[in-house]
Amino acid sequence: MSSEPSKTSGQYHSLKGTVVEAIGNATGAQSWTNSGKQEHAEGEGEYKAAQVQGYAEGTADRVQGKYDAVAGAVTGDKAQQVSGNARQDKGTAQQEANS
Repeated sequence: MSSEPSKTSGQYHSLKGTVVEAIGNATGAQSWTNSGKQEHAEGEGEYKAAQVQGYAEGTADRVQGKYDAVAGAVTGDKAQQVSGNARQDKGTAQQEANS
């Protein structure tokens, strides 16, 4: 696995682990069963870590977007206000996708 958690990679390893575990259970190969359980758990962990990271990034975008939108409104800078609102919306969407 890479140093950055990935939802896709986590799902892949979780599914692969489940398949390997099932093969181990079907054939009585305990080493396959154990290996499959371990890979499944690691995949689930990576998926959850990627979710947390994505949610945190969304939070940061929401906060910075809100700041930019308010600063734009106070200073009369419509471009900054619009940009801030867009970033805030992006953060909200990223949080919803990772909750």
